[in-house]
Amino acid sequence: MPASRCEHLVESAAELFYRDGFNATGIDKILRDAGVAKMTLYRHFCSKDDLILAALRRKDERFRNWLVRTVEGSANDPRQRLLAVFDALEQWFSAPDFHGCMFINAAAEFGDLADPVHAAAAEHKRLVRNYLETLAVAAGAKKPRQLAQQINLLVDGAVVTAHVSGDPSVAKTARAAAEVLIEAALGRVEGEAPSGGSSLMKPPRGSAQTRESALRQKS
Repeated sequence: MPASRCEHLVESAAELFYRDGFNATGIDKILRDAGVAKMTLYRHFCSKDDLILAALRRKDERFRNWLVRTVEGSANDPRQRLLAVFDALEQWFSAPDFHGCMFINAAAEFGDLADPVHAAAAEHKRLVRNYLETLAVAAGAKKPRQLAQQINLLVDGAVVTAHVSGDPSVAKTARAAAEVLIEAALGRVEGEAPSGGSSLMKPPRGSAQTRESALRQKS
């Protein structure tokens, strides 16, 4: 099979697996969609599971490249890039072909942790977490790995909720929660203004406002 035909097969399989599920999508349906013969398929893939793994690798590469381009194209500040992850999610959730996370779906259908398909799904999640940790390090988080894990939980929760509810705006809710976690991870105290803002902290001892308050209490 020419490389382009093989790529077309993997692409067709990936779209069908994502839309209809892995177990629900039979080989015959994939072959009809891709326009290839069964003998040709098995010349390149020993089993349906091998084709699933190829489809997951394709989806992983495409999704992570899209995420990095979208996040880094929308913000330069590392902290803002962490928040831009959720802006990217809302864009994804709003797409007409959004059917949840293909890797969460794969892990659910192939529940055995030792299954190669489940392992491929777990690897995708690990790579996304690594990217979030890279952003957390650049933002100056005191515990970047912990922050990345927290944000990743919000990401996966938003994906599942958007899929179940059909409401893309859950990304905004997750973004607001992420902002609280990011502020805490960067070590800002309550009342401290973000960079460029005015401080809301209490005035220092000895200030005019403090002395005026003390005089009122004595009178």
